[in-house]
Amino acid sequence: MQSSSLSQSEGNTLFPIVLSVVAAAATGVLWAYANPIQLVPGVIQWRIFAFLPPVVGILIGWRSGFICGYLGTIIWSLLAGTFIPAHSLIVDGIMVGLTGLVPGLLFDPAKTSFDRATLLRIALTCLVVGVVMVAAVSASLAYLGIFPFWWAFGYIGLSDIVPMVIGTPLLILPAMKILKSAHPAGFKRF
Repeated sequence: MQSSSLSQSEGNTLFPIVLSVVAAAATGVLWAYANPIQLVPGVIQWRIFAFLPPVVGILIGWRSGFICGYLGTIIWSLLAGTFIPAHSLIVDGIMVGLTGLVPGLLFDPAKTSFDRATLLRIALTCLVVGVVMVAAVSASLAYLGIFPFWWAFGYIGLSDIVPMVIGTPLLILPAMKILKSAHPAGFKRF
């Protein structure tokens, strides 16, 4: 069982809010500029940093995970030139925000022992929430006449689900150690 200082401390409440906004900005910038593999050149790239919203949600709190995913998507779409108001602000933003919110609700470092079984449950959670997110985003893109549903589902699924399922459980423990050393007094999850 991990120390409860990450979640239950009455310490700084501003720290997780600021960190979630910084993580959202980093997410958007990394998605826009640090994705070396173009699945559909200029449109869909393999977002190797898709694990950021779930990791932020688990470590900093479900609201922070949502902020990271939602704002990260808006920042990415503006930087990448793929911003579509109805799609980006409503469907894409909210659904990617849920990829940070749901794991953050289910896994609290103060109440969770991050053993192999838990890491497997985190991967399964990322898979389920990723499939729901990709289905909603693909339906939105199909409705708007941008891409056919199954085409979008396949490419966006490869782009986002694979990094979430592999990256989140792989990086949660190292990220927890970094966060604990950055704020040893603890903070209240947001």
